[in-house]
Formats: sequence, structure tokens, C-alpha cells
Amino acid sequence: MSNGNRTKVIPRRTPESAAMLANVKRAMAITANLNRLTFNDADEVRALFSDLIGKKVDDSFLLIPPFYTAGGVDISVGRNVFVNQNCTFYDLGGLDIADDVMIGPNVSIITTGHPIEPSQRRAFVVAKPIVIERNVWIAAGATIVGGVTVGENSVVAAGSVVTKDVPPNSLVGGNPARVIRSIAD
Repeated sequence: MSNGNRTKVIPRRTPESAAMLANVKRAMAITANLNRLTFNDADEVRALFSDLIGKKVDDSFLLIPPFYTAGGVDISVGRNVFVNQNCTFYDLGGLDIADDVMIGPNVSIITTGHPIEPSQRRAFVVAKPIVIERNVWIAAGATIVGGVTVGENSVVAAGSVVTKDVPPNSLVGGNPARVIRSIAD
């Protein structure tokens, strides 16, 4: 599934940036409560995560706190999704996680950024969607940046930085991540 060109640009000191800040404050309050829970509190974690994203997650969803986000309402999660501890999802651009996805510890999925030009860097936020397709495994410490689709059945190796789309059935690794080989059953 391609994420298309659904780029959002949010200038500072606008109603859009005020709404973004209000949502960050809301997310911080919810994640503070979520991060007090343990592995044994799976039902409570699911309830708080559902509140965070604004829709009920499936009973097969498992997240091990701590977890961090700058929003939450732009996250969509499928069935049988596992999120290990200490992950960060910045979802302002939209984050779609399909069924059967496994996300390792310390993974950062970041849909937002700033302009490179020094004079523009603080002027606005740029947000691009991220799509994680079915049956993907994102290994420990990987980072995925906005505008990327990770194709079905693919694996992102530990510590990788994904800056471009990952083809289905591929193992990618490195910084920037590149295709290492095709994956077949």
C-alpha cells in the first residue's frame, strides 16, 4: 500500500499548531498513566492505548511499556500487533500498522521533521505518513522516517534507519537501510 503524497505542513503560531500542541499534552497525560503499568497489566495497557488512539484495539494487541508518542490519534493498529518496550511513535503524519506486525524494543517511528534550511527550521513542522504492511518485523533500535512504506512480510534489521520504501518480502539493513536480500518461505 503506497502512502501517496499526503504531506502536512504546519506553520508555527497557527490554529493548526495550537491543536497539535493540545494533542501532545493529551498524549503525554495518557502515556504517563500507561507507563506506570507492567507487562502483567495487558488489559489496562490496551484500554489506555485505545483511549490514546481514539479507537479500540483488538484483544490480540500487546504493548510492553514504556511507550512514547507525540499524538496518538493518527495511529491505526491491526490485529495481533506486538510493540516491545521503549518505543516512540510520532504519528502526526499518520501511522498505519497492519495485522501481525512485530516491533522490537527501542524502535522509533517518526512521521515528522523540520526543514533543513537554518532560517526555516523553526518555522514549521513537516509530517509524512508511514505505512507498515502485514507481517512485518521491525527489529530492535530501528528508525523509520516519514513518507515510507514497509512492504508485507519484510524485516527491518536492528539499528537500521529506513528512509525509503521497503519492497515486500525483503530484508533491509544499514544506515540508510538498503535491501540485503529477498525473503522467501
